[in-house]
Amino acid sequence: MTKIFLLLCLFFLAASGFVNGSIKKEPIRLFELKKGDLSIKVTNWGATLVSVVLPDKNGKLGDIVLGYDSVKAYKNDTTYFGATVGRVANRIGGAQFTLNGMHYKLIANEGNNTLHGGPKGITYVVWKVVRYQKEGASPRITFSYLSVDGDQGFPGDLLVTVSYILGKNSLSIIMKAKALNKPTPVNLVNHAYWNLGNHNSGNILDEEVQIFGSQITLVDDHLIPTGKFASVKGTPYDFLKPHTVGSRINLLNKTNGYDINYVLDGAKGKEIKKAAIVYDKKSGRVLKLSTNAPGLQFYTANFVKNEKGKGGFVYQPRSALCLESQAFPDSVNHPNFPSTIVTPEKPYKHVMFIKFSTKGPYVR
Repeated sequence: MTKIFLLLCLFFLAASGFVNGSIKKEPIRLFELKKGDLSIKVTNWGATLVSVVLPDKNGKLGDIVLGYDSVKAYKNDTTYFGATVGRVANRIGGAQFTLNGMHYKLIANEGNNTLHGGPKGITYVVWKVVRYQKEGASPRITFSYLSVDGDQGFPGDLLVTVSYILGKNSLSIIMKAKALNKPTPVNLVNHAYWNLGNHNSGNILDEEVQIFGSQITLVDDHLIPTGKFASVKGTPYDFLKPHTVGSRINLLNKTNGYDINYVLDGAKGKEIKKAAIVYDKKSGRVLKLSTNAPGLQFYTANFVKNEKGKGGFVYQPRSALCLESQAFPDSVNHPNFPSTIVTPEKPYKHVMFIKFSTKGPYVR
């Protein structure tokens, strides 16, 4: 009986990748999904979106997200190109919070604050591939990662999955998280840098943007929310009607561009709602984002400087825009913000639906 038990233990360890006294490391790999003339590449390093290739209005294929040629280059990335960010994306003021009477001190990695889950959040780890279907009716890939109790200071074990799914001219990104034993804050984000003209086409100042958010969450000089809201009407943040990114960007105070959270209209419920539309006149490409998240961080690559990317192209500020559907930043320290607390009884689900089209002679 003892021998059978030992054999079962050895079988379990081998199946788990535990070899020669250590956990067998998952290799960093690149995966492709393809449906029609839309294709994407992703890597299990940080469950990262590496490329999105689709035609322009003339039928010419181009890659519309910033990134690197080698998957290994993402290990040293500080821009979060295409990354899955968490446990809690964006900023947590003072790198601390209190939950159910317990005070938690996180690892600060932006001054006194925690940014994007800490210095070694779920962006900087290898994820497990649990499903992969390259082509067919519904090409998809699902990654999973177990963030253990105390990871970057956060409480409880958290099982996270991220799925990329291709539809007809569309990309869905579905992020789920389940707290296994303790309540914990969760705010997962995809940090793709979009340039609809092609990743190497220069700045995005002429791209036309519409954001379906009538308010923003005000922030202090360190981009930490004050807890107050402000109307966008009559300000450079007003994209309720389409405007080019560059039309009012130089009117912003103390910033090199946009980096602000929008309160999406109709965001009280968890239904899918329109978040943003981007149109690039030169290429004719259109991106429409819908989500069940309450907020949208609009960011214009302000801190990207002299970053050598795909094909040796050097990315600069304003070379792309990010549309990060999310919970409000620092929600865990603002009771008036929608709660980000996930419990074993209350799992987390964040849906992003991205529809691509073109205006011009090539109609998709």
